[in-house]
Amino acid sequence: MSEPEQPTRWTGTWLSGPSAASGRRDPQQWPGERLGLPRSGRGSVASRGARLAALLLDLVIAALVTSLFVPTDITRPEVMQTFNYWAILVWFVISVVAISLFGFTAGMAALGIRVARLDGASMVGPLRAIPRAIMTAVIVPAVVWDADGRGLHDKAVGTIVLRTR
Repeated sequence: MSEPEQPTRWTGTWLSGPSAASGRRDPQQWPGERLGLPRSGRGSVASRGARLAALLLDLVIAALVTSLFVPTDITRPEVMQTFNYWAILVWFVISVVAISLFGFTAGMAALGIRVARLDGASMVGPLRAIPRAIMTAVIVPAVVWDADGRGLHDKAVGTIVLRTR
């Protein structure tokens, strides 16, 4: 006669983490798997390197646009501080408008990535793009990732950054 099956301990459903409570035992094989995204190629989760490079390109573009209207003098810190404030504002406006309407900025387009809503809507919209850009500017939410490769800024607004090619 076999031994009777032992009941699962009540702590095993919540102390072991959310995967134990959901009954899922095996970890994801790749970022975005649990969301139904492909492992690689178009529609897969964009890499952190591509996202960082896109952000740097966008910051360079914002600085170039700002330099058309705001004086620069690298020998005077107060002038450069003013320039930097304006450049961040220009980056913010460009990012919010571009992501709201198109789902990508110039830097993202150059690297083949875009922002998409998890609910499948076609436009990100300003109600998601504005807080996302604010949290990106703060930096900390943008560098804290989950298993799907989503930063806190994406989790907060229900978006994800995907590859377009």
